[in-house]
Amino acid sequence: MTDRRDRGEDHRFSAGDGFDGSYDAFDLEPPELAVDPTKIDPVDSRVLTDLLDEQNVAREDIDPMELLDVGLSYMQINRYEQATEAFERTARFAENEQLQQEAWVNKGVAHAELEEYDEAIGAYREALRIDDRSEHAATAETNLAYALWEFGETTEALEHAERAVEIDERFAQAWYNRAFFLQERGLSEDAKNCIDNAIRLGMRDAHVLEEKARILEALGEYDEAELVADEANEMREQAEMEMVDESAENRLFE
Repeated sequence: MTDRRDRGEDHRFSAGDGFDGSYDAFDLEPPELAVDPTKIDPVDSRVLTDLLDEQNVAREDIDPMELLDVGLSYMQINRYEQATEAFERTARFAENEQLQQEAWVNKGVAHAELEEYDEAIGAYREALRIDDRSEHAATAETNLAYALWEFGETTEALEHAERAVEIDERFAQAWYNRAFFLQERGLSEDAKNCIDNAIRLGMRDAHVLEEKARILEALGEYDEAELVADEANEMREQAEMEMVDESAENRLFE
C-alpha cells in the first residue's frame, strides 16, 4: 500500500484465467471478435459496443472469456475506461460465477486506475458478494482495502486487509497492505511482523524495503533501518542501470 504516485504497484488483476499468470505476457492484439481486422479495430470501444449489443448478437455467440481478454488488452495500453466497459459486459454475459467474480475484480482495478474509488469499491464488493472465500476473494479484499483507504475509510480498510490475510495466508500483497495500514495507525511492532511476512513470501523490492525502513525508524531501530534503506537504494540504482542498458541496446537495433 502506498501513495498515489505508486498506485500501479498496489493492484493485481488477472491474466484471463485466474490470478497466477504474468501480466507481462499479455498480447496487445485482442482476440478476434468475428470482424474483419483490416476494416475496424476490434479494441475500439464503439465497435465493441455494437458487437456486443444483445439485439445484434445472440447470447450464445458471445464468449465471455474473449470479452475478459479484451478488457485485459485495454488495461495493457492504459485505456481504463474502455476496460471497465469490457469487464462489466464479461460479468453480465458470464454464466460461470468464478468468471463473473474475476471480471468484477478487474473492473475494480480499472476504476482504481482512473481514481474512481467509489466505483472501484462497488465492483470489489460485488465480487465478494458472489463468493467471499474463493481463489479471487483475497485479491478482492486486498484491492478493496486500498480503495477504501483512498476513499478515506481507513478503519474499514484495515479490516479488509486483515480479512485478505485470513483467506490466504500466503498472499504477500495482503501482508504488505496490512503492514502499511497498521503503521499508519502507529502499531509499528505489528506492522513489522506483517512486512517481514510479505518479504518471506517473496515480495522483496525497493518499494517494500523502504516501507520496512520506515517501520524500523518508528520503532527506534535506526541502525537496521539504515541498512534496509541502503539495500533499497541499491536495488533502485541497479534497476535504473538496467533500464539505461536496455534503452541503449534497443537503440543499437533501430
